[in-house]
Amino acid sequence: MSSKNLDTRTKILEATWKLLEEQPVKDVSMSAIAKQTGISRQALYLHFASRTELMIATTEYVDEVKGLYQRMEKISSATSGTGMLEAYIDVWGNYMPEIYGIAKALLRVKETDEAASAAWYRCMDCLREVCQQIIQTLEKEGKLSDALEPDDAVDYLLMSLSIEQWELLTKECGWSDEKYVREMKRLLLHSFVTG
Repeated sequence: MSSKNLDTRTKILEATWKLLEEQPVKDVSMSAIAKQTGISRQALYLHFASRTELMIATTEYVDEVKGLYQRMEKISSATSGTGMLEAYIDVWGNYMPEIYGIAKALLRVKETDEAASAAWYRCMDCLREVCQQIIQTLEKEGKLSDALEPDDAVDYLLMSLSIEQWELLTKECGWSDEKYVREMKRLLLHSFVTG
């Protein structure tokens, strides 16, 4: 791909990200994105075959720009299940405030907008995989709480660190981001880890 094409692709992703945070998702059409980018609708479709493909690419682009994959190395380099759990809480708890705008936009319409739904559930599938790795490691080490079945533990962990829960505690209850991470560590280590 030429640098000109790469520049155009990046402009499209940046424009989509901006529109998602500023407007209702239903208004973030291919036409609106093309207009924001300063290209024709036909040119937009040369880079992204569908709105769904563009929405997914935008969430991946946001993660790339914000360095999520480098941050996640903290989880994979942990030497125990407990360490993985603590690292996950640190990484995700500190990442949610950074992606709140785009996450809230997708979450708000995921039931009625096919493209937003595809982007949202792709992100959730990635988080579920991380939760599964943590729970499997705890179980293998004999450290997973006896009160939890492994499959249920994955669901509980995913739910416990969801955008919705974070939003409730930080936006509604007034918790700082630091308190959120600290209290989630205390609660989840007590809930998931034996001893």
